[in-house]
Amino acid sequence: MISVVIPYFQREAGVLRRALASVAAQVGVTLPVEVLVVDDASPVPASSEVAGVQWPAGFSARVIQRPNGGPGAARNTGLDAVAPATQFVAFLDSDDEWMPQHLARATAALEMGYDFYFADLYHLDQQTSAFVRGGRLKLTQHPALESAFTNLHAYQGDLFDQTLRGNVIGTPTVVYSWPRHQTERFRVEFTSAGEDYLFWMALARRGARVAFSSDAEVRCGRGVNVYSGSGWGTPGHLLRVHQEILFRKTARRLFPINAIQNEHIKSELARLRLAFARELLHRVKHRIHTPGKLLAAHFKADPVTFGRLPISIVQILRSH
Repeated sequence: MISVVIPYFQREAGVLRRALASVAAQVGVTLPVEVLVVDDASPVPASSEVAGVQWPAGFSARVIQRPNGGPGAARNTGLDAVAPATQFVAFLDSDDEWMPQHLARATAALEMGYDFYFADLYHLDQQTSAFVRGGRLKLTQHPALESAFTNLHAYQGDLFDQTLRGNVIGTPTVVYSWPRHQTERFRVEFTSAGEDYLFWMALARRGARVAFSSDAEVRCGRGVNVYSGSGWGTPGHLLRVHQEILFRKTARRLFPINAIQNEHIKSELARLRLAFARELLHRVKHRIHTPGKLLAAHFKADPVTFGRLPISIVQILRSH
């Protein structure tokens, strides 16, 4: 079967129901589908959302309750609960929607012997797809797959490097082979950034064969997600920058890194440390409370940020 893992935390009724309706609307799927909705202590309970969905034959849903721990922890809970017969695992976020052929296209590619599949998508309020906007994938470099479906490709290149230096993978587009990678889990200390990148990088390092679709197969919606409330000047921004720094340092610690990748990480750390300092200044200027626990955690994870604060402040003041 196909197990669909959906981490769920929403404050508005109906958001999850739209995501589930897009699963129920999948066409051309030949395997049974079980949807695992992991209720991460959501203010709007998942059970009421799931109850309103009409599932076609071969589709079913199960709600799993857990204390709030963030999207990575919720996905891990879902992975721990997949049925023994699971062949493929698919991820979907609770405020996103699949196009009707997403699962059929993914399984067609994976059944050719690939381990990992992703697709193009539309980000929130965008009419141009992520692949087109980002320009990070040149389709002529990735051979087309012989399939009944058009625009499926065999990924050629270093997906580890791609993810580290110019990620193209959207989590709600991912479907992968469960038997080959069933021990892999998300790192739960990341709640705002990086946990999905580290997952893809780990699979790439393990030699996963990768296929992708240049068709946009997901439309991202408006709801609570890891980027909600984490833009500049918002309460979640400092945490996001903290975890972006932690992600890059963790990648360098966990995986062999070449010289080019190391220079990229150094450049990104410099940029993010400056962003952290800018956010601190913004908070001081506007008398916004900064959680001491977060500052302590960041000092432990990256004392260089604080050592460079005087230099960063001078840079910020000169830029105004």
